[in-house]
Amino acid sequence: MSRWLKEGIDADTKMQTDAKVREIVEGIIADMEERGDAAVREYSDKFDSWTPDSYRLSREEIDACYEQVPQSAQDDIRFAQEQVRNFAQIQRDSMKDVEVETLPGVTLGHTHIPVNAVGCYVPGGKYPLIASAHMSVVTAKVAGVPRVIATAPPFEGKPHPSIVVAMDMGGADEIYTVGGVQAVAMMAVGTETVDPVDILVGPGNAFVAEAKRQLFGRVGIDLFAGPTETLVIADDSVDGELCAADLLGQAEHGPNSPAVLLTNSEQLAKDTMAEVERQLTILPTAEIAGKAWEEYGQVIVCDSYDEMVAVADDIASEHVQVMTKNPDYFLNNMTNYGALFLGKETNVSYGDKVIGTNHTLPTNKAARYTGGLWVGKYLKTCTFQRVTEEASVLVGEYCSRLCALEGFAGHKEQADIRLRRYGGTPG
Repeated sequence: MSRWLKEGIDADTKMQTDAKVREIVEGIIADMEERGDAAVREYSDKFDSWTPDSYRLSREEIDACYEQVPQSAQDDIRFAQEQVRNFAQIQRDSMKDVEVETLPGVTLGHTHIPVNAVGCYVPGGKYPLIASAHMSVVTAKVAGVPRVIATAPPFEGKPHPSIVVAMDMGGADEIYTVGGVQAVAMMAVGTETVDPVDILVGPGNAFVAEAKRQLFGRVGIDLFAGPTETLVIADDSVDGELCAADLLGQAEHGPNSPAVLLTNSEQLAKDTMAEVERQLTILPTAEIAGKAWEEYGQVIVCDSYDEMVAVADDIASEHVQVMTKNPDYFLNNMTNYGALFLGKETNVSYGDKVIGTNHTLPTNKAARYTGGLWVGKYLKTCTFQRVTEEASVLVGEYCSRLCALEGFAGHKEQADIRLRRYGGTPG
């Protein structure tokens, strides 16, 4: 039976926090709808102390950012984008258009059509999440999206040069320095100077995630990507030092980032908790990671792999690092996760920054019904059909009778008019 050696924040407190976030976001979106660019400017000043003449960067401003980024850093960004682009292209190539004759004279098919405009949000207020530009912009361009706009908040009072360079290298057609709910609403609703997009993608804090949730339907979204979550599944084949490093490495994202250890070794659980406390004394981001661990960290001990799978599927974590004697057991048996990191040789940071799989992943149990951002999120799979006159008679006679069964006279006449013209018998 599962035992919690450490529990996180209670559900009621989390619900109260979520309710406050919803109310704030509703107000900002309503104001954006009414006042457009003026509201963007007001909220940018209020939250980021940022009021440039134009929030869209000019070519000259983008080029100036390149001058501030060392060539070695540009090379690193280029390498990371090559990995993301390569894997996204492999995924795109796996998606085949279909056209097949299913009955004599009946041809059915589907084709994958890119959306026309994507809005990519790149977090950058607390940490400049350069990699999010790769994950959203590069993948959209591999999908064939003709208009990709990207935005990130100012960092220390100006556009972050490396984020801008990553957006530009990735192929962004428009680059803005706007953050938070106002950025997401600007892209979804549109303003006097920004045309709205068809889909929003990219991770963000609780406010950004809630804005995407409220705007879903008006535009598409990739998924609900809120505060980062990590689950470490481990047994006694690894040590507490490694587990603690992997937990804190994701907890540093923010004070509300859940970090969970799931193990069948009570000794490893205790060793890891002790190691977390030790590493928090030397980790430069301990203030944030420590608060996340204190309020959202959990340690769960199970009796078997089967029980660990059941608990892990219930948690449905964004990132799941598996460090056990047989990591493939979890690959073959788990069903709810954003991404798996199999074996002690890899880790979530590889996926976050460079290896090629996408780091925009489902949170808040959304892994129960969706995977992460990938090239397919930018594509609409649309069906088509064509038939010969003979096939129209064959299908039409069935259709006529079925429409009558449902009482749809107009639908029935669509079939019957063709049956009369092509020699069939209306039902």
